[in-house]
Order: sequence, then structure tokens, then C-alpha cells
Amino acid sequence: MCNRKIELLAPARDLACGLAAIHHGADAVYIGGPQFSARAAAANSLQDIEQLVRTAHLFRAKVYVALNTIFDDHELSRAVHLAGQLYEIGVDALIIQDMGLLECELPPIPLHASTQVNNRTSRKVAFLEKVGFQQVVLARELSLAEIREIRDATTVALEFFVHGALCVSYSGQCYISEVMAGRSANRGECAQFCRHRYTLRDGRGKTLAKDRYLLSLKDLDLSSRLVELIAAGIDSFKIEGRLKDENYVKNVTAFYRQALDRIIDADDGLAPASSGRCSFSFVPDPARSFNRGKTEYFLIKKRNTPGAIASPKSIGKELGRVNFAEKLFFTLETGEVIHNGDGLCYFDSTGDLVGMKVNRVADGKIYPRDPVSLPLGTRIYRNADTAFAEELSRSEQCRTLAIQVELQEAVDGLRMKVVDEDGVTSETHLKVDKEAARQTGSASALAVKQLKKTGGTVFSVEEIKVDLNPEVFFPAAVYNDLRRRALTRHQEVRQATCPRQRVDRKVNAFPWSAGEVSYLDNIANRKAEEFYLRHGVREIDSSVLQAGKVEGCVLMITKYCIKAQLGICPKAGRQAGEDPVLPFILSDNTGEYDLEFDCSRCEMTVRKSREK
Repeated sequence: MCNRKIELLAPARDLACGLAAIHHGADAVYIGGPQFSARAAAANSLQDIEQLVRTAHLFRAKVYVALNTIFDDHELSRAVHLAGQLYEIGVDALIIQDMGLLECELPPIPLHASTQVNNRTSRKVAFLEKVGFQQVVLARELSLAEIREIRDATTVALEFFVHGALCVSYSGQCYISEVMAGRSANRGECAQFCRHRYTLRDGRGKTLAKDRYLLSLKDLDLSSRLVELIAAGIDSFKIEGRLKDENYVKNVTAFYRQALDRIIDADDGLAPASSGRCSFSFVPDPARSFNRGKTEYFLIKKRNTPGAIASPKSIGKELGRVNFAEKLFFTLETGEVIHNGDGLCYFDSTGDLVGMKVNRVADGKIYPRDPVSLPLGTRIYRNADTAFAEELSRSEQCRTLAIQVELQEAVDGLRMKVVDEDGVTSETHLKVDKEAARQTGSASALAVKQLKKTGGTVFSVEEIKVDLNPEVFFPAAVYNDLRRRALTRHQEVRQATCPRQRVDRKVNAFPWSAGEVSYLDNIANRKAEEFYLRHGVREIDSSVLQAGKVEGCVLMITKYCIKAQLGICPKAGRQAGEDPVLPFILSDNTGEYDLEFDCSRCEMTVRKSREK
């Protein structure tokens, strides 16, 4: 039976994070290349990526490189050259946004449509499948029903974010950083306006919210929805975090590895997308790593309130409430152990997040480095867990490949055959002098004992078969030497025989869903224009291709609604009180912004306010 492969896709800021992801159970890793990544601060050399590929392929895991910015004409040729270099070092797929690449001579490498392509409808995803994409990263805002609709209309592999930070705007549709700060999010230079502090006023000038982080969202956590997502048609489960550190990657990857393994083990129709099995020395818990609180976004609830408007910072894991407090110390109702050096935080009476460092803990009393005044009942969170961080730093190679070993006597020595869980086979021969056994049959027992020792390798021996003359003896050093040679040889064979997908890409003229394009389609080079013209766009007006040159351009389009978040949405059950008057004005130190609401679609649009 051909089982459906389920992929766990983890982020890598750099080589260390990528290796941590592989060793903690990722079926695939996505990483930025030397340039042209939507996370400009997370670039990596070709040498580091090649090293990551070698380790990943050992486990039949994959490496995807993000080339998901848009390019000008000069950059496009460099991006094509880079694509060729990445293919040559074994990269398994490119994650791209710019359709101009499809008009170029690319190597036969699979292409994944970045979430920056704004993949929200079955019509859009079907188009991407027809023009040559092998995997599509769906928009985070989709509901289960919308995912099912896309699955029913397409056969392309579907990828979906299940954990990590959220962009408030539809991906690829945020232009506020470009227009207001000259830093394009579609070129990897997002200035994170969504994490600014804003004030909101209505049409009468009434302040509805003051100095709150009104566009900041909690972090995504769909760990309780994995079964439903598999049933809806998701193939690749993606963790956000190409700017996160190594400990974050270890913890969150391990958590989702365990969660997916439980599901896969219970369903004969499913299989992991790579090889090996993980065993962890720590208990994975995403709440103990960076997080702003968790949300399921709009997967289940159409009018959810996912905002983290009190603070854009990590709050970590809730520990409990203050049940006693003096000037120098306080105590908590908690089942957690607090350690010296831990970072704690709480929301004060004004709703601001306040942090504190634990100086020492004695007899259940927590002594902060600086005195604080904490009302009884205050919720305390831990956003820096020193003991857990130390556990994670010690966690290295958690993943092993199961092998079976056969040892046979050869005319001039010994022969060891290794067969792994994927059926890959290797043989190693060692010439060695034979000695007469002092005790008949002792060679076999010693061989089994020595050949089981695989420490320091990625292999775990499940079964050993020994066929030796009982009258012959070999020292333990001989078995150790043969084992080292055989496992090194088998690792080389696995890496050399890793299957690789080659794509025979054919140009076609499958029709684009509209007769025109605009800045919302992120076209920045002539090849991209040629792509859309070939797919049915009648003509392209260059004057509307840059958001900053379009009067009254959209700066953000969001599924998130400030009215719903503040409890003043009539469709979500508005709180009692006077009805606010439109238009709503959002303001910060960069200026004022008009908010528009399309309640029929549950969407909010942000535009720069016109000069009065």
C-alpha cells in the first residue's frame, strides 16, 4: 500500500538551526540563501547550505531554499544563476514569489509557491499548479472549509503554517513598510509596522483605544488541529521562525514531531516524509519558548480575536497567580519550579507588560533583582526559562536510523552487511588474520556485543546475525574497526543514493484569473510582465505596478478586524455602549491611517490618511 506522506517543515535561520531541526525530527527544512530571501537578516552561504543538504539527505529529509522576494531586471539574472548553484549542491526545491522566474531557464528543480504569492482561493492554487508549481504554501488566514475546497479542486501538495508568528496582513499584500519607510516586505525588508503602538479614534474624534499594539497578533498554534488539517488535505505542516534561535527550533520541532508521530502511528494510511526515529532527553513544550500567547487564527472561528494588543513581546508560559507579596519577595500558586536567573513578566494595572529578573529563590519565596509591587492575584508568566534553556542546549543528535547487521566470515577476514529501514544495503570487507578460539563459540558473543555499539553515529542496531566458525576468534578491536568502517560506508551509500525529484517544466498559456494586474500582483521585472501577458492579461499599465506611485493605495489587507478585537463589531456581538462612528483613524509616530471595513468578507483595509 502507498501511504500518504506527511511532512513536518521546520525553519532554519542558519546552519546550526537547520541541523538542529533535522536532528529533532524535521522531514524538511527551509532556509534563506545568500540573497533574495524574504528574511533578509537570515542569509546563508552556499557552503553552509550544502552541508545542511548532506545531513538532511542522510535521513531522506529535504532542504528548501527561500528565493521568495521580487526582483528587478538586473536581480532576476542573478537569481537564476543562484537557482542553478542551489540545484548543483543538492537543494530539493526553491520557494519563490516572482513569476518572472518561470519565464527563465531554470534547472529541473521543484518550485514551491511562497505564501507571499497570496494563495487564498482554489482558483489561484489551481492556476499555480497548472503553470508548474509542485507545492503551494497556503495563506494562514484560511479556514478548514476553505482548505477542503482547495484540496477538492487541486492535486498539488499543500503546505500550511501551524505554528509561530503571524503577519497581520495577507502575505504579499502588505505595502505599509514600503510606502512609509522605503523598506519593501516583498523584498525581505519588512519594518514591522504591525508591532507598533497605535491610537484608534472614530469619526467624531472619540478615542477608542490609546497606545495599544492594535495590529499585533498572538502566535499561531494549531497543534490541537493536526488531525483535522490532515483530513482537510494538508501535506506539509510548517513551523514559522527563520529568525528564531536554535533552542526554539529544537523545542518546537520536537513537539510537532511527537504530535505527528502519534497521529501517523495510529493510521496505517499515513507515513512520515523522511526516515529515522527521535528520542528526546527533554519534554518539548512550545509555551516555554518565545510566544506572544496562542491563537488558532481563523481556522475554526470566522470572527476570532487573535490580537496581542497589550504587547508584541514574548510572554512565555503562565506560571500562576501571586498569593503573597512583600516589597522584596512574593510567592506563587504554581506547580512549576522557579530558578535563579529566570525572566518573569506580568501585565500591570494599565495593561502594560512588565518584566523582572529572578535574583534568587528560597523556601518558595521569589526575590526579584529589583523590588516590585505586585497585587494579589496578579498572573505571572515566565518568558526566560534558564533550566529549560540549558536542557535544550545539551540536546543534540536525537534521531537515529534503524539498521540490521549481518556478519560473515570471509576467506581472508570478515564481511559486514548493513540493511537500513529504507532497504538501502551496503557491504564492507575487512582483511584480518584469524586466531584459534580458546573457547569454542566465543567469537559470536563478542561480535554481537561490539557491533551493537553505534554511539556517535546516526544508526541504531535493531538486529544482528552472526555466522562465524566457532573455532575462530577475533579480538574486540577488529569488530570495532569493522563496525566503524561499515557504518561510515553505509552513510556514504545513503547519501549517494538519496532520491531526487527532477521536474520537466513545460511552458503553457493557462489563463490567469483576471484580465488585468496591479501592484497587488507584485510585478517588478519584464519577465514577470511577459508571464502574465502569456497567461491572458490583455495589457499591463506600468504606472500601477508600484504601490507607492498609486494614489490612495492599499497598505494592508487583513482578515483581522480591529472592531471585532475591541468588541465593537455588530456581527460578532458588539458590547453595550454608544455606537462608534466611521471612519476609524489609526495613528502612530509615522502618521495617520484610514481603516475600511468590508463586513461581508470580514476584511479590513488600511490606507494612508489623505492630507487635510
